[in-house]
Amino acid sequence: MREIKPSEIQNNAFSLIGDDWMLITAKKPDSSVNTMTASWGGVGVLCNKNVCFVFIRPQRYTYEFTEACESFTLSFYPEDFRSALTLCGRKSGRDLDKIKEAGLIPAELDGTVYFEGAKLVMKVKKLYKTQLRKDEFIDISLPDKVYPTNDYHYVYVCEIEKVMAE
Repeated sequence: MREIKPSEIQNNAFSLIGDDWMLITAKKPDSSVNTMTASWGGVGVLCNKNVCFVFIRPQRYTYEFTEACESFTLSFYPEDFRSALTLCGRKSGRDLDKIKEAGLIPAELDGTVYFEGAKLVMKVKKLYKTQLRKDEFIDISLPDKVYPTNDYHYVYVCEIEKVMAE
């Protein structure tokens, strides 16, 4: 893989995130790692920084990992990783070693973790966090449709510190 600037990413963000999905992977200070599949998020510019934003429900095991670290990775894979991504989205790292079960091979990027075979990796640093709230939705039909159990996502806005591409 080679380092590129965020502006050099050739892939369409809507396809990368919404269709191809991504793995959010974080490492705690004790070196334990967890990952989860996500299909919500985006990229843009905020405070003159290249940023991404990701959504994590509070009950997801990965949430405690992202809380415990300053930086984590967003990684994107070719279609032949679909079954691994599906497993990482449906199973919890609390219940099994889903990284091993999915056949993923960890790799390091400046103190963060992603997995071999990625076509694109972003190392991101947390800048801002908030939780979605029912009373803040303008389209009042969404909370009941998307959050029937009131488990509103946390939103992280992160600076894109490094991008690696194949």
